[in-house]
Amino acid sequence: MNKSDLAKAVADSTGMSKAQAGEAVDATIEAIVGSVKGKDNVQLAGFGTFYAKHREARQVRNPRTGETMMSKAKTSAAFRPAAGLKDI
Repeated sequence: MNKSDLAKAVADSTGMSKAQAGEAVDATIEAIVGSVKGKDNVQLAGFGTFYAKHREARQVRNPRTGETMMSKAKTSAAFRPAAGLKDI
């Protein structure tokens, strides 16, 4: 399912137009992305939690040359599914 399919499913289940449902889906995604960028958790009961996961810099090896180097520290988005979603 892609974003337009999701918007169509929302429109079908709520009676909204496809354009309104598309705007609602876009607004929801923007709100989740904004919260995770701000390092806040987004908890959706029965679905899961979106959160920012920090990874420290670490020593890695280039497999082509065998040279060791340091990777950069970074923060990425992560998702932890709720128990009900895991059971599916």
